[in-house]
Amino acid sequence: MRIVIDTNVFISAALKDKSTPSLALHLALQRGILLKSAVTEQQLFEVLARPYFASLVASATREWFQGVMADAEAIDITERIVACRDPTDDKFLELAVNGRADIIITGDADFLVLNPFRDVRIITPTAFVTGTSH
Repeated sequence: MRIVIDTNVFISAALKDKSTPSLALHLALQRGILLKSAVTEQQLFEVLARPYFASLVASATREWFQGVMADAEAIDITERIVACRDPTDDKFLELAVNGRADIIITGDADFLVLNPFRDVRIITPTAFVTGTSH
């Protein structure tokens, strides 16, 4: 299974260990191949570096995320997509399409309304963990 994980899931997982987003992230890493683009990886680390999150996220978690991203499959974005209500989120659709993803895991309503997008399922962390489709 080829998986795209939205930044909001990473941040939620970083803020609360053993939460549903954290469990979804760990299961995704066990069950499939995590995809990244230069832009999605950059966004994750920029958000983690924001002063608010910098004080809340343990350095061990940051280091673990760096390892996760180092192991993720890097995808070159050749097809641009403009489809999301929030244009800053189109980068995840581009990653999914260009990387031939099977699924996007997100808590973002702007993505969830697009499910499915070009045969890519877009589901919440809860749906991923429980194996349901929504």
